[in-house]
Amino acid sequence: MSVTIGDMRHRLQLEAPLTSADGGGGVTRTWSLVAEVWAALQPVSGNEVSEADGVSGRVSHEVWIRYRTGVLPEMRFRLGARVFEIRSVIDTGERHRFLRCQVAERIA
Repeated sequence: MSVTIGDMRHRLQLEAPLTSADGGGGVTRTWSLVAEVWAALQPVSGNEVSEADGVSGRVSHEVWIRYRTGVLPEMRFRLGARVFEIRSVIDTGERHRFLRCQVAERIA
């Protein structure tokens, strides 16, 4: 599947993790804004997962953005209160035109 520029109608925030020592031997993770990008957001599949004595949903999406360097699987996208954890980043056709990111959205 491919997209056109006209399909990129969602304004997503690309965020990178920042870790810092918490003083007790652990770390605290916060998120830093890297860029705001126009993206095509397309649901792919969904399922329910049993976690910590409860059930939560997970929806897989494809996020297409214009090519940019430095997008890594440890990053995430945000759309308002929705968070999309990046699972993979693919330079489609290896032409440096678009990135296709496989992402997972956790539904509480």
